[in-house]
Amino acid sequence: MQTSPRAPLPPPPHCKHPAVDLPSDPLNDAVSHLFSRAHGGSTALVDSPSGSSISYSELRSLVRCIASGIRSMGVSRGDVVLLQLPNSVYYPVVFLGVLFSGGVVTTMNPLSSASETRRQVSDCNVRLAFASSDKCEMLKALGVPAVAVPEDVRSASRDREFVEFRTLLSRKFESFERPIVKQQDTAAIVYSSGTTGVSKGVMLTHGNFIAVCELFVRFEASQYEYPTSENVYLAVLPMFHIYGMSLFVLGLLSLGSTVVVMRRFDPNEVVKAIDRYGVTHFPVVPPILTALTRTLKVANGSGLRSLKQVSCGAAALSRKSIEDFVQTFPHVDFIQGYGMTESTAVGTRGFNTEKCRRYSSIGLLAPNMQAKVLDWKTGSFLPPGSSGELLLRGPAIMKGYLNNVDATRLMIDEDGWLHTGDIVHFDQDGFLHILDRVKEIIKYKGFQIAPADLEGVLITHPDIVDVAVTGALDEESGEIPVAFVVRRIGSNISEEAVMDYLAAQVAPYKKVRKVVFTSSIPKSAAGKILRRELKKSLTSRL
Repeated sequence: MQTSPRAPLPPPPHCKHPAVDLPSDPLNDAVSHLFSRAHGGSTALVDSPSGSSISYSELRSLVRCIASGIRSMGVSRGDVVLLQLPNSVYYPVVFLGVLFSGGVVTTMNPLSSASETRRQVSDCNVRLAFASSDKCEMLKALGVPAVAVPEDVRSASRDREFVEFRTLLSRKFESFERPIVKQQDTAAIVYSSGTTGVSKGVMLTHGNFIAVCELFVRFEASQYEYPTSENVYLAVLPMFHIYGMSLFVLGLLSLGSTVVVMRRFDPNEVVKAIDRYGVTHFPVVPPILTALTRTLKVANGSGLRSLKQVSCGAAALSRKSIEDFVQTFPHVDFIQGYGMTESTAVGTRGFNTEKCRRYSSIGLLAPNMQAKVLDWKTGSFLPPGSSGELLLRGPAIMKGYLNNVDATRLMIDEDGWLHTGDIVHFDQDGFLHILDRVKEIIKYKGFQIAPADLEGVLITHPDIVDVAVTGALDEESGEIPVAFVVRRIGSNISEEAVMDYLAAQVAPYKKVRKVVFTSSIPKSAAGKILRRELKKSLTSRL
């Protein structure tokens, strides 16, 4: 019996927004592009605790001074410079200065341990570092020259420990011969676990950074009627992470908006900063959103009248958290978005109108991007209205993983599709909804933790014969790391001893918060840890 051929599936969906023209000049680098965008902005960066600030005219000059200064210190085109810094008004100055010099930035959490720092310094072949003063001696012991960076403008001008940094800022730009920098050149190496395994260096190009400026930040701003130079953003998200980097270090500075910088998150201080500086926009991650809602509920929702929009990303958000926020802040536009380090934070972005408010959706595809939904078990392409693994393709997709061709090939297929590892529903109107995650990462208070990194440390303990780490849901933190441990026969190692062993070797946010002793770790026939089984086990124990 002959069967009729099946109708072909439709082509991969494109963004419903009109395409955005990206610069075609291959010599257009990210910093030159950023500064070429005209705007009416005056104040670029404000230090929230002190009120000290950097104007847009000063920003451009300081970036050039840093570029000239690090060239005089021997940094050449393509050399890697480490930024191991907390948020500060000087973070964008140093970051952009390195890029403008032709160097490559690699970023690290300032809480990272000495062993974690050593690993990244070696992997990237770091030539120079900018760090908080308490990290400089550690970096110098690793053979890396380090410049101490102040937290604010006032301490930069008076404290003796920042003399070298002050010298860099006073350099004459005319003495600097700038190398040719191309769009395809690597601009930054930002570490991510991808969908599996240990953390890997994501190579992002100048072209990727131009794409995030145009397709994410500037495009979103174009959807609203108010002038971007009047917007005030609160920067609590870490600038070493792609979410904060894309906004506060890059895109927003092309719009003339003001960025108010906080060094760390404290809900009460956030409320004060919003009211003091007239903050209009506040990008957050789920734990920050939950804490902010709880704080304002106690205050009966008073204050924060300047706030126009809160946008949430980096992790899934529960429906209850959304409902609580919207009820507490009825005057604030709430949207969600989606992006990855590997997509330079470009993916989807929410947009509400008076007639249509989709608070639970992560939005529509960004301009110039394509998406595809696959059945992640069979690998077959699914039609619109289906649920499956999200694949992305477009100008924001990374160059690849540093020194790891095999991992790059697993992440980006031969047709250029980035396999995100996230399970989504793509509805008939083009809006995406996150359903589940198959990526092996834990999202703790907005930080990404690769379970394999923690497993690699724990397995070195002589009393541990096997180990697996997964995330357990937590209302305040999003997820907390939990270690499943198989003890050596005859060992009585305690939960506390396991946690202390790991804590001594990793950054504080990577510590496991719970240990479960077990007789075996569930694995597939190929030896892959079945983390879903571990999560089920945790649920059954509650």
